[in-house]
Amino acid sequence: MTQIEENKIIIAVLRLGILLLICSLFAASCRSSGGGTGAFEILGPADETPEAGKLVQSANEDLKNIKKLYEANEGKRQELKEALEGNNTAEVKKISDDVVQIINEGFDSGKSAVEKIQQAEDMKINDDYKEYLRLKESALMKQMEAFEQYRKAAQSLRDNYDPKNTALRDKVKADFTTRSENYQKIMEKARDYSNQANELYKETLKKQRGQ
Repeated sequence: MTQIEENKIIIAVLRLGILLLICSLFAASCRSSGGGTGAFEILGPADETPEAGKLVQSANEDLKNIKKLYEANEGKRQELKEALEGNNTAEVKKISDDVVQIINEGFDSGKSAVEKIQQAEDMKINDDYKEYLRLKESALMKQMEAFEQYRKAAQSLRDNYDPKNTALRDKVKADFTTRSENYQKIMEKARDYSNQANELYKETLKKQRGQ
């Protein structure tokens, strides 16, 4: 999913949250007509959807850096694979160091985005929006977990790769392969969470249209 599509989904969910709030207030007003304890009580606690939306938009700026991290890392992964196949020590260590630096820089943006999404989740927003944010947070956390696997693999290559030492070379290569496979598996889980969030949005929108 592109950043534009992601933003469209978030904006649509925000609008849907406001619409649901209006509907719930209207229903409460109808139930309270002709009596009750007063108009102020049917309003309930203040809705914080607009404030939550601002946090999410700010988190999106951080996520743009995560996207750059993913794209840069994917390119480096192929370069690293080729360097390993050629037993090119200098290239393996250089590319591995590049990967470690790329991921380290991306983690700051990832942590910032997670914190903002968590703040938005804690606000007074409708349940569908809250669940959408929870799923998106889970997806981002899994992405960061996957990158940590690959960072450790690259770090091991950078610090220990030596094609002249057969035993150590094979051990480092095996560790790299295992962590690379873990990276792919965890990324699949991240995509699954993101897909669940997108499906929730579609289902919620469909229900609203059917009312």
